[in-house]
Amino acid sequence: MPKREELKSILIIGSGPIVIGQACEFDYSGSQALRSLREDGIETILINSNPATIMTDPSMADHVYLLPLNTKSIIKILKEHPQIDAVLPTMGGQTALNLCIEADEKGIWEDFGVEIIGVDIDAINITEDREKFRELMGTIDVPMAPQATATSYLKGKEIAQEFGFPLCIRASFTLGGAGASIVYDEEEFEKSLTRGLEISPIHEVMIDKAMMGWKEYELELLRDDNDNVVIICSIENMDPMGIHTGDSITVAPAMTLSDKTYQKMRDMAIKMMRSIGEFAGGCNVQFAVSPDEKEDIIAIEINPRVSRSSALASKATGYPIAKIASKLAIGYTLDELDNQITKSTSALFEPTLDYVIVKIPRWNFDKFEGSDRTLGLQMKAVGEVMGIGRSFQEALHKATQSLEIKRNGLGADGKGYKEYNQVIEKLTYASWDRVFAIYDAIAMGIPLSKIYDITKIDMWYLKQYEELFNLEKEISTYTIDTLDRELLLEAKQKGYGDRQIAHMLNCLESEVYKKREEYKIKRVYKLVDTCAAEFKAQTPYYYSTFEQEIETADGERYVANESVVSDKKKIIVLGSGPNRIGQGIEFDYCCVHGVYAAKEAGYETIMINCNPETVSTDFDTADKLYFEPVFWEHIYDIIKHEKPEGVIVQLGGQTALKLAEKLDRYGIPIIGTSYKSLDLAEDRGSFSTLLKDNNIPYPRFGVATNADEALALADELDFPILVRPSYVLGGQGMKIVINKEELLEHVVDLLRKIPNNKLLLDHYLEGAIEAEADAICDGENVYIIGIMEHIEPCGIHSGDSNATLPPFNLGELVMEQIREYTKKIALELNTVGLINIQFAIKDDKVYIIEANPRASRTVPFIAKAYKEPYVNYATKVMLGDKKVTDFDFNPELEGYAIKQPVFSFNKFPNVNKKLGPEMKSTGESILFIDSLRDDDFYDLYSRRKMYLSK
Repeated sequence: MPKREELKSILIIGSGPIVIGQACEFDYSGSQALRSLREDGIETILINSNPATIMTDPSMADHVYLLPLNTKSIIKILKEHPQIDAVLPTMGGQTALNLCIEADEKGIWEDFGVEIIGVDIDAINITEDREKFRELMGTIDVPMAPQATATSYLKGKEIAQEFGFPLCIRASFTLGGAGASIVYDEEEFEKSLTRGLEISPIHEVMIDKAMMGWKEYELELLRDDNDNVVIICSIENMDPMGIHTGDSITVAPAMTLSDKTYQKMRDMAIKMMRSIGEFAGGCNVQFAVSPDEKEDIIAIEINPRVSRSSALASKATGYPIAKIASKLAIGYTLDELDNQITKSTSALFEPTLDYVIVKIPRWNFDKFEGSDRTLGLQMKAVGEVMGIGRSFQEALHKATQSLEIKRNGLGADGKGYKEYNQVIEKLTYASWDRVFAIYDAIAMGIPLSKIYDITKIDMWYLKQYEELFNLEKEISTYTIDTLDRELLLEAKQKGYGDRQIAHMLNCLESEVYKKREEYKIKRVYKLVDTCAAEFKAQTPYYYSTFEQEIETADGERYVANESVVSDKKKIIVLGSGPNRIGQGIEFDYCCVHGVYAAKEAGYETIMINCNPETVSTDFDTADKLYFEPVFWEHIYDIIKHEKPEGVIVQLGGQTALKLAEKLDRYGIPIIGTSYKSLDLAEDRGSFSTLLKDNNIPYPRFGVATNADEALALADELDFPILVRPSYVLGGQGMKIVINKEELLEHVVDLLRKIPNNKLLLDHYLEGAIEAEADAICDGENVYIIGIMEHIEPCGIHSGDSNATLPPFNLGELVMEQIREYTKKIALELNTVGLINIQFAIKDDKVYIIEANPRASRTVPFIAKAYKEPYVNYATKVMLGDKKVTDFDFNPELEGYAIKQPVFSFNKFPNVNKKLGPEMKSTGESILFIDSLRDDDFYDLYSRRKMYLSK
């Protein structure tokens, strides 16, 4: 069935601010859907309140509404656009689905004659209403765990009595497993039951018999109106049942499933998908399988929308699920669409993988002091990384190297746990670093049978770990001079980094690199092509691996490299790695715009990143995508292979910036602001000298490297004192202390967590107002793109503050100082590109808190508020393609735009929710107001002092 010609105008609902459980994977799906619909000449209208996304760019849709996600906003849009024919709610996660249902219940879609496409409301209701879903599964003979619904406390207790413990409690209609838990006794049960009933919007909980230790699998499917169904990807959770899939290490394709059971699972998934009503689009089905030879299968749930797993499946296979799902929603069938990768075969096919994918979640527990760090049914991760390798071991290593938690991979970095009881505890109560603890347990001599009994992680995975450890043990008996080629190649094929091998051999990383060169052990690049090279692929999407040499008949030896280097001039953009608090989707936005701008300036663009949730890792964003860890060894090899004109580091947050020093040392050109200037801004001593020379005020400060120096400084600076480590993002480890006892405690703690770091101690300006400015500089001219004033007082991290653009009560004298200092600092730092400067204002005097000559969290916000493509301009300035004076700046904003932080404290019920100098928000939304008399502004302003804590 071809496209439905009557659909001319479609409303897409976005997913709103990033929260734990719903991250930037919906920016990827929303962006793909918008592009896909526009290809078909359909007018697109988007509602989303998140300014940090690519999706909300003016170029993405015909009309973008940065409005709160509620029915009031929906009505406003439908009144302004009576031409809207349909709404597509499956691209914005649970938030979009819930809003669509609410609007349906209120009769809004019916009133405006708007059809819901991509999913049927009945399908949503059946999959969300656990009782109805259970009944439906019964009629189609799909087994489920013993399960019942409770809408009251009393009913819940009766069910518990009938099933017996352990039990699993889930709240209906919630996201990321909110309100879900496994309970082992009556006291726990009563607490969880009460919380689940409160947290569910319909005050309903589902109580299941807990299938602890069963294996968990997911299938990602697509279905069209003709009932064609394809399975895009099978995903196996390395962690057994009992840990939310968003917190599990997952592997694609499934590794430990017999073919017979896989076929059974496929049939069940297809049957389930066909039973839930009219539905065309992407769908995710979860199963549990018994860990014995019987391999009994039970269904867990089905989600009739694109999900976090569809982003992963999309990046894992190269099959653009969201793009195809939106085509199916407007009437196309799979056999009418092209495979986007080969461009010559149909989309009605099932991808084949000739590589392995490992996804590891990224947590941020250090931001939630006192939080329960064990993993369970409620998702706690803030982001994720993905590794691609020729084997599970290689992919696992690449994923661990991508996490950016100061580990070089599994083992062989001297950072493992050595204490028996600590390791046993980390295995027993699934910890965020269990992926490392398993290796440490094997290194300690704990038998695999014991590890299996505790974790119920399939023995196949544990044996893979054991093989890795045995290899490390063997290599450790050699020196760099005696290590043979075979063993070094094996270590590289299994994913060990040069740093780890150097640790085993007790030598330098550079010596291992030299040895590899000597032995001609080189990385080769392979295509992600959806069809295991059966058909020729057009996509430039690569991962690295190591291969044995091939010898031809005439004796020529070589390794097959699929990444062909062109003779065009090239630019590499370093991505921002996994999402985390302090470094989120806004840096992905900057990277994507950097890529687009470099393309416009005539360069071939190369993206390096390892985050599967993002637009930057879409295969059609850059000219070439290397899905690799943003880790020195991988980057250096790509640079040597591609020979770019230079590397852009100032768009990818602290991740990319941290690599500037190495790039500089190896003589690789950094595009834009030089490493010397980046370092000068980070080094408080040098930066303060620069300020002093220019008569720019700053709070009194000092630098300490140990506790004694810090105590001596305290006498000079006077309390309160702001203590922070250098070279960190998102205010990590920042704290305001008010006496020597607190100072000593915090300094000792910081030096334990971040050894050899310089600590900065500033006199804290109590009661000051905080403001910040972002600017573009070309080395000679400076243009300030925006000045924002924080509603909360100085001392609350800028990422956690409500901030207004333009400022609402800074007098002209203060504004003049801000403008003057911004221009002076940008020029003195020889900035080429973006710079962000933060100020504290007290008694009409402006002090400098810090300057960052890079893209900041606020740049996408200002670009959306003023409707100007500032990252595009800044990138062209970095490339030397344009001067600041070449642009015709024309910001448009009536009234004010307010950046509102969004928190995910509900995932950590017992955590102190007070705000301070360390950032805790997971996302942000934008609010436009006409005047300061607006009720929303009044409400924010009246609460501004409530949160300040030391």
